[in-house]
Amino acid sequence: MTMVQYADGQPTGELTLRTLAMPADANAAGDIFGGWVMAQMDLACGIRAAERARGRVVTAAVKEMAFAKPMKIGDTLCIYTHVDRVGRTSMTLKVEAWAQRYLSDLMEKVTDADFIMVALDGQGKPKPVPAE
Repeated sequence: MTMVQYADGQPTGELTLRTLAMPADANAAGDIFGGWVMAQMDLACGIRAAERARGRVVTAAVKEMAFAKPMKIGDTLCIYTHVDRVGRTSMTLKVEAWAQRYLSDLMEKVTDADFIMVALDGQGKPKPVPAE
């Protein structure tokens, strides 16, 4: 396997999700919808936050997101997450989306954002995030 070449420094956090951008996820020009990228970031946050909270979590907020580079059909989307801050019932995750270009070892950063996730109990009410 060839080494991946990072175009914009190294990703921060742990690789949480990898998925392929397909034609259904793109506009007529072959550009992947930003909303699809954001949905994958949300999914990755749900995985990481649920592990940290040891239970159910929901997305409370997403801090601003700007797309630095486009994604194309065939690119592999790689989502990296890092639990940056843990409050009483919420946590802030730093999330980065990187595109491994189709049939290439080039990885380019597409976007990043802070996601605020809230831990919930069985009744859907906020519950304290357990200590690590």
